[in-house]
Amino acid sequence: MSRYEEDMGVTTMLAPRLTYFVTVARHEHVTRAAHELGIPQSTLSRAIARLEADLGVVLFARRGRSLALTTAGHTFRASAERALAEIARAATSVQDDADPTTGKVAFGFLHTLGPETVPGLIRAFRADHPRVRFALVQNYGEAMIERLRAGELDLCLTSPVPDAPDLVARRLDEQRLRLVVPEDHRLASRKRIRLAEAAEETFVTLEPGYGLRRITDDLCAEAGFTPRVAFEGEEAETLRGLVAAGFGVALLPPPAVPRPGVVELTVTAPRAVREIGVAWLDGHPDTPPVAAFKRFLLSRRGRLIPDL
Repeated sequence: MSRYEEDMGVTTMLAPRLTYFVTVARHEHVTRAAHELGIPQSTLSRAIARLEADLGVVLFARRGRSLALTTAGHTFRASAERALAEIARAATSVQDDADPTTGKVAFGFLHTLGPETVPGLIRAFRADHPRVRFALVQNYGEAMIERLRAGELDLCLTSPVPDAPDLVARRLDEQRLRLVVPEDHRLASRKRIRLAEAAEETFVTLEPGYGLRRITDDLCAEAGFTPRVAFEGEEAETLRGLVAAGFGVALLPPPAVPRPGVVELTVTAPRAVREIGVAWLDGHPDTPPVAAFKRFLLSRRGRLIPDL
């Protein structure tokens, strides 16, 4: 048996008896403790005796009908009270998080949705739910899916829309991607471009594993070429900066604020968009605030992404 299994066995043995022990320790009297707990005195006496037997330590010195903590009993009481207080705090925390009015939503989203889309969504939602709290997590798609599976997120906005048997995902909107070029680039005077015309260009992209990188590779393949990648990054606005510095071109969603030094071209072929969807773990029960926010997101189909 591993140390972990041994520790869990001890915890399972002790947990139900901690409240009994602490109550007896406070009263130093089994009858009064049993009355407070609402159980027969004989049941409480047997529980304390079993606890001492399992620990192999005498916790109480018997003095007639009264009890007095031994040295070991004092030590154990201090730790038991801390453990029970921590359990009480944990119970209060999860109850607070599930409160329909003041509960919490753990919400993940792509970095590119952070500047405009997510703040706007939360502002609109809180018009009707002003006290609901949010734990916000920005990350790339695969990392958020893993956090969903780990139970660390309730919902996430991601792209591409995931297709996995353990997830439920709903398409909410799509966002046009643009070919971003330096302002002194040979294509900078254009307003529209076929992606195939950029086949000889050097690209700056997000790292493999990011949804936008996969979309970029797929669109370039559809246009008949494999992009020559000079730089890989983790954040779209950093890529825009690299484009402005002349290190390549990039397929990116529109910026929240126009970036100097670059020109953004509409891609006419292939159709350059990324789908944005909301995902959650299949079979995972929703607290009232999560359910309310999920309904709100689904009601925003086709109106999720602001026109920029």
